[in-house]
Amino acid sequence: MMQVLILLLHVAAALGVCGLVLLQHGKGADMGAAFGGGASGSLFGATGSANFLSRSTAVLAAVFFLTSLGLTWYAARKPEAGSVMDAHKVEQPAVPAAPADVPQPAATPESTPGGESKAQEIPK
Repeated sequence: MMQVLILLLHVAAALGVCGLVLLQHGKGADMGAAFGGGASGSLFGATGSANFLSRSTAVLAAVFFLTSLGLTWYAARKPEAGSVMDAHKVEQPAVPAAPADVPQPAATPESTPGGESKAQEIPK
């Protein structure tokens, strides 16, 4: 259950980092503001959005890093990798061994391994 929670947080952090990186302005984005880009009228102010987005990206990157370490720790704690069927062992019923002191019937020269008598064979 804990591993699934960490995995969901990991995926959310990865998507958040991707989204925040795409929202940030590049180095040459301020040039467009000089010609009516409207950067000064943004929600966070002229420089407030850059600070907020960069700090949010740093926090989500740290969360992504920590969840990566957590998932690695969980993967290292697993037992040896094997087949899925290794976890489900089926007990075979025990077959009792034949007692050693009971004599087995001896094969007679008249009978064949199939149990038929040679006397019943008719030559063609």
